[in-house]
Amino acid sequence: MKSNLMNGNVWSLLALMSIATLTACSTSENGGDNGKDNEKELVLANNATLTGDIDGEKTIILSKGFNFTLSGEYTVKAGSTLRIAEGVTITAKSNDNVIDYILVEQGGKIEAVGTAAAPIVMTAENEEAGAWGGLHICGRAPINIGSTGKSEVGDAPYGGTDADDNSGTLKYIRLEYAGYKFTSEKECNGFTFYGVGRGTTLEYLEAYKGSDDGFEWFGGTVNAKYLMSVSNSDDSFDWTEGWSGKAQFLVAYQESAATLGYTCDCLIEADNYDKNMDAKPVSSPTLANLTLIGADNPEGKRGVRLRAGTQAKIYNALVTGKSSNLTTETRQTEGYLVDGTSILNYIAIVGDISAKGDGGYSSALFTAAANNNAINQNITFTKTIIGTQAGGADLSTKDNFFINAPYKGAVSADNDWTKGWSKL
Repeated sequence: MKSNLMNGNVWSLLALMSIATLTACSTSENGGDNGKDNEKELVLANNATLTGDIDGEKTIILSKGFNFTLSGEYTVKAGSTLRIAEGVTITAKSNDNVIDYILVEQGGKIEAVGTAAAPIVMTAENEEAGAWGGLHICGRAPINIGSTGKSEVGDAPYGGTDADDNSGTLKYIRLEYAGYKFTSEKECNGFTFYGVGRGTTLEYLEAYKGSDDGFEWFGGTVNAKYLMSVSNSDDSFDWTEGWSGKAQFLVAYQESAATLGYTCDCLIEADNYDKNMDAKPVSSPTLANLTLIGADNPEGKRGVRLRAGTQAKIYNALVTGKSSNLTTETRQTEGYLVDGTSILNYIAIVGDISAKGDGGYSSALFTAAANNNAINQNITFTKTIIGTQAGGADLSTKDNFFINAPYKGAVSADNDWTKGWSKL
């Protein structure tokens, strides 16, 4: 009898321990009962508020179809992960006088994977350009301003020596109304990549109606496919500080100031480093299949603006809508075009080339037969952005990152990859 009584006490104790364990694993950080917290993984409740830091090597999970509020800074620290499922909507409060943004620091990761039918939407209560601060990712890939830099948002370090650094995955994300203005010299972009490495995946991303750049790269080696920048008030795409990644299928579209209530600047503004145009590594991205449609105005009359010592290889592009659709500036930038380090091939533009440096680049060089370029073209589209021109380079034969798309433009009539998830 004594032995049986002891065994019964043991089983009772084990049962109580099991109940306690189950209870601890069923609680949510926000008081809900549909999450789990096992110290390293936390599923947030629907309608939870995102704020503060994710640290302690924890993974935060935002579940499929849930809605969340962003309030202030939400920072993913080194060793931690923010995992966002398809159909999630994150809405910045935007009316509480607090700067709302998401920042992924070096060593942190964001795994945000939507679908065409159920994209991830990052937006704001106030549906106006500049309502919140956007998404910022800091990596450990090379930059040219020193060993490291500090992000404009959050003062987080970025840069390093790991070209293959992996900050996670972004797929099928529509980011709306970003571009919060700190000062006259400092504004947030939609998507900002600081020294991000090519281990990171960027595909099917849209920056919609922000008050600064749609996409900006500060150095790094990250590659990208299927990007859309729609009516962002500064530049649609911007790079500096030694970005050397690859990108294919890029759309920039700008509505008129009369429609938007604000003007848009360049379709592409490209620099090496404005304080040292010879800084290494030199900005040298390779881009293919671009549709760049601008809205002309006195403050933003340039389309593709190559300057400050940047190199660039650009293929298969259609450029229209600006009074100066392609400009080259600075001795270094034009010199790279003259000596063949930079390449502009299979590009059709409305208007002519405008060269403002002393490197000798000209319309004659641009339209040389070997380049397969054309000026003074009449370019039209259906459904705003759909349309291509025959003739283009097949980059896939030399680099398997690129898809075989030997035509000019980003969106063909038989492959509208913007359908279902873009707001355009």
